[in-house]
Amino acid sequence: MNISFKYNPKSVEKKIYHEWMKENCFSSFPDNKRIPYSIIMPPPNITGILHIGHMLNNTLQDVLIRYARMNGYNSCWIPSTDHASIATEARVSYELKKKGLSKFLLGRKRFLSHVLRWANKHQEIIFDQIRQIGCSCDWNRVQFTMDKNLYDSVKKCFIDLYDQGFIYRGYHVVNWDTQAKTTISDEEVIYKEQMDKLYYLTYKIKNENYHVTIATTRPETIFGDTAICYHPCDKRFFHLKGKKAIVPIINREIPIIQDSCVDRQYGTGCFKVTPAHDRKDQILYKKYKLNIINLFHEDGTMNENALHYQGLDRFEVRKKIVQELNILGFLKKIEPCIHKIGFSERTSTIVEYRLSLQWFLKMKKISIPAIEAVKNGDIQFYPEKMKKNYIEWMENIHDWNISRQLWWGHRIPVFYYGKKMNEFVVADSWENALKKARKKTNNPMLKDLFQENDVLDTWFSSWILPITLFDGINHPENKEICYYYPTEIIVTGYDILFFWIARMIISGYFFMKKKPFSKVFFTGIMRDSNDKKISKSLNNSPNTIKLIDQYGADSLRFGLMLKNSAGKDFHFDEKICLQGKNFSNKIWNAFRLIKSWTFDEKEEEDGSECNKIACKWLKNRFYFILEKFEKFFVKYKLEESLMIIYKFVCFDFCSWYLEIIKPIKNKKKISKKTYKNTILYFEYILQLLHPYMPFISEKIWHLLKEKKRKKFLISSHWPKRKSYDNNIINSFEKTMQIISKIRNIRKENNLPFKERLVLFFMRKIKKNEYDSIILKLANISNIISVDKEPKGSSFFSFILNSEKFFLFHENKKFSNNHNTIINIEKKIKYFYGLLSIIQKNLSNNEYIRSVPEYIFLKEKKKERDTLKKIIQLKEHLKYLLNNENIS
Repeated sequence: MNISFKYNPKSVEKKIYHEWMKENCFSSFPDNKRIPYSIIMPPPNITGILHIGHMLNNTLQDVLIRYARMNGYNSCWIPSTDHASIATEARVSYELKKKGLSKFLLGRKRFLSHVLRWANKHQEIIFDQIRQIGCSCDWNRVQFTMDKNLYDSVKKCFIDLYDQGFIYRGYHVVNWDTQAKTTISDEEVIYKEQMDKLYYLTYKIKNENYHVTIATTRPETIFGDTAICYHPCDKRFFHLKGKKAIVPIINREIPIIQDSCVDRQYGTGCFKVTPAHDRKDQILYKKYKLNIINLFHEDGTMNENALHYQGLDRFEVRKKIVQELNILGFLKKIEPCIHKIGFSERTSTIVEYRLSLQWFLKMKKISIPAIEAVKNGDIQFYPEKMKKNYIEWMENIHDWNISRQLWWGHRIPVFYYGKKMNEFVVADSWENALKKARKKTNNPMLKDLFQENDVLDTWFSSWILPITLFDGINHPENKEICYYYPTEIIVTGYDILFFWIARMIISGYFFMKKKPFSKVFFTGIMRDSNDKKISKSLNNSPNTIKLIDQYGADSLRFGLMLKNSAGKDFHFDEKICLQGKNFSNKIWNAFRLIKSWTFDEKEEEDGSECNKIACKWLKNRFYFILEKFEKFFVKYKLEESLMIIYKFVCFDFCSWYLEIIKPIKNKKKISKKTYKNTILYFEYILQLLHPYMPFISEKIWHLLKEKKRKKFLISSHWPKRKSYDNNIINSFEKTMQIISKIRNIRKENNLPFKERLVLFFMRKIKKNEYDSIILKLANISNIISVDKEPKGSSFFSFILNSEKFFLFHENKKFSNNHNTIINIEKKIKYFYGLLSIIQKNLSNNEYIRSVPEYIFLKEKKKERDTLKKIIQLKEHLKYLLNNENIS
């Protein structure tokens, strides 16, 4: 067999994926003989290529789906993409702008054809990336949130909710993105602390010779002031009770009200109320029946209510109005201040609060079953701490603003027949709308209808994905929804807990009367070197295709999985890919070594004592590892289960087992029994590795046997757990420690491996079954059990678990321990210096505050390890000094 010297993932991965696809290894159909294990892929936005965070998320799902498949489940993983209304429309509009075009010049129909071309192009790019990373999703089930069947489902949901009184249309102060010219949800607003200015303005009191001073960060909104408010217990303002104030510049009379919402410590303790542009102010508007005045156009410029500032940008107006107020004598002072400012997650522009007519979904009542499901553990969160955040948000949930002022998206199924707010019907088609409108108006001749221009929030299609991907809205009793629903698990970043996870749970119980999934695994957020979240909008992700080209998909998967821990953020470093590549090479080299050996067909039994012991130990060690692996895996501690395999492969299998059974003196033959045992457990290793590193494991699986396998590794059965003997494992562990001690002594004292040593140790039993392994791997000529300690100074010694061991040269006595003592003293001095640096950092409060938590914990561990090393060296030194003068 011609096996290449180096493992080349480029020549392997695409070919293997093609073979999997050709044999339909990923396909799933309802099968009542098997238990379903279904996952829906969080649909990536079709705004561009996937970033490294997407690769982590999809790798996690693939690990779970491959593990389930190998354990006999009918695994169904559905790939999909999301139309991402705001972000996609913004990207396409930007591209059109470069060509001198706009959506308004093109018109709705032509503009949407441009978006659709964009969507098709980027969906294929995204799916190609998903295939390159090795994802075993069912490509026969690809869905896009703008597909007709999904849109039909969305319309039906909207109509059902409206008919039951949960959807309404009304004016509210909403988050407004002035660049995208649409409302956005609370969850799409990112708040950042920024340096700003606090302006102290004076308002004259009507019919009085005094004024009141208020503090505001937004002087440009005074045209929308409809009241001034102070705390009812604030004695400083009792004289203002029942009075009216005069708004500067426009001279409008406004009432002075009292409310306990006022923060008496902020500014002057008295503030202006602008209901159209502040959430808190809108509450006061409803409570005290105030006027409400909108000041802004959709693009953030001032409207006619701003008088001579009409048409100017809001921030330009701020500068100009401050100058005018100062000239008129209404500006008392300006102070610097720090406060939180909301930015749109989609366009990074400062969010404006704006009064707008929107469609809303009432959430309080329909959220109750979703709260109970998480409280009682029917749906489990990993990590569990996310449960508290979820319940807190759900119990304080607000009505959901589901309309967006865009063209790309699911057009709201509302048709107007008049100009009044209530002159509309809700229907799934123009024909049905016309019938409803004629009936509602008692006008059989009615012909003029026009559909709502707004589209639904993107999340309104995503919140029903676990149902719609199995066509459960249109056909609630179909075979697929009955078999695959509820799905098993959702893997997602914790940053969309409220955007998506909470809403999916709500919709599951509302439309299906069942949970949509049993478990939610929250990934951490991947961050760049500047601690910023890696995202498409920031364009701060490494190029994933280049990483795969350079290191291979398995190496990238390995690195991502090893760093990931449920709910914990981590910083991406390309070194993790190199670690994965090194591990791939380790596995490949182990395979090459095994395949370089031959066995004698006649020599069935193993004559080597070493090999017999090694095979027995490997068997017990493997089943111990398998049990440990699965304990972590079922708790979704996937990084820990991977580390268990990694250590087992690198140390137990490669560094110990293969070294023990390796033929000596360049012989290539081993016994048939040892060879078969090696192949068997290497196959088991490949099965454990497969969910994490599917390509190299599949490749070696087929090369490992001389005859061509009919079955793919992806379709093989997971190894079954068996009992194991802990005594064998523990005894072998002690043997490995002895060998390691001897190797360290050789290294520290420049004793070449070819120089054979004699090992003495204090014990009563004459024979140890593992002596043959010590003899081979430590190059010991003899192991002698003694009742008394050897005399003299020509030996090296070490202590292991209170037992003393002594090493002598086979042909000549060792020189005394003088050089060893000097070396140990140097090491103690070095470690004390290192400890001093570590402790200096840990006692520095500024250092502790500035570094990420994982760095701090790493330093603490380094401190403990260094102290432990000093103690060990001191004990060794003490022993040597006590025995230096033994005659």
